[in-house]
Amino acid sequence: MTPLTTADFQAARAIAAPYIHRTPILPSATLSELTGANILLKAELFQRTGSYKIRGPLNVLSKMSAEDKARGIICSSAGNHAQGVAYAARVHGVAATVVMSVNAPEAKVNATRGYGATVVQHGQVWDDAYAYSLEIQREQGLTYIHPFDDPVLIAGQGGVGLEIAEDVPQVDYVIVPIGGGGLISGVSMAVKAAWPKARIIGVESTGAPAMSRSVREGKRIVLDSVTSIVDGLVVRQVGENNLWVVRNYVDDIVLVDDSDIFDSVIWLMERCKLVAEGAAAATVAALRTGKISIPAGKTAVCVLSGGNLKVEQIRGMKWN
Repeated sequence: MTPLTTADFQAARAIAAPYIHRTPILPSATLSELTGANILLKAELFQRTGSYKIRGPLNVLSKMSAEDKARGIICSSAGNHAQGVAYAARVHGVAATVVMSVNAPEAKVNATRGYGATVVQHGQVWDDAYAYSLEIQREQGLTYIHPFDDPVLIAGQGGVGLEIAEDVPQVDYVIVPIGGGGLISGVSMAVKAAWPKARIIGVESTGAPAMSRSVREGKRIVLDSVTSIVDGLVVRQVGENNLWVVRNYVDDIVLVDDSDIFDSVIWLMERCKLVAEGAAAATVAALRTGKISIPAGKTAVCVLSGGNLKVEQIRGMKWN
């Protein structure tokens, strides 16, 4: 893929601006004290639809031809992309079908329907829903919107990184969760365009390490199985464009256990009064468990990617 530029990210954000919030960057005294560094939180959990994933679809639909819109659109999603596509479709007056896994959070399913999309549930993980959505697309002639492997969508998601680069001069580290790779693709290119010395670190679940294994093996791999229950981090195969970006712009990837992720969900509630979903809390978990060490005096931004928490999972978890 051709690298995106600051102009690409600025143009995408301008398109999305009437429909999104410029989310705050919040200081965390507790995390700063714990690490000895200056830790900031990019709070995309306050974004409209509850996550950053509204940004990309708004850019994609703005560039879609009238003919493609008229056919109707379809996507597959663990939940947040579904809401972003449904909202963007409503803005543009386009019919949307969304395929979600059967265990997608009920709140995300209901919100997607609330934005006017038709929801079809199929399979256990995103990859299952993706395969089924391609069948529907072929049968009905719909226009597909991929949740991460699309440069136009990546340009939209990169608005998160553009805002970090603007709001945190000389940022040293940016910590980003990785599912399929759309967010870290946009963030890494946007941040490094402004601050080339910034280090971008991705965070995956130990139960779904598709990106880290693909980087290590030099090609996209397909995981035989995934054991993570953090829906925003679970894919069996990352995107081709996303792998290219990660190999060229991301400095490191660390893995964290689901138990530490959910512990950090609760910790963020208790200490920061923030409701973060598991994928978002993974960045904080990486700091709290020492998987990422920030040198004293340096500034790091943790991207809290969304707040659409699967509450029933939290009710079933036990902590010591």
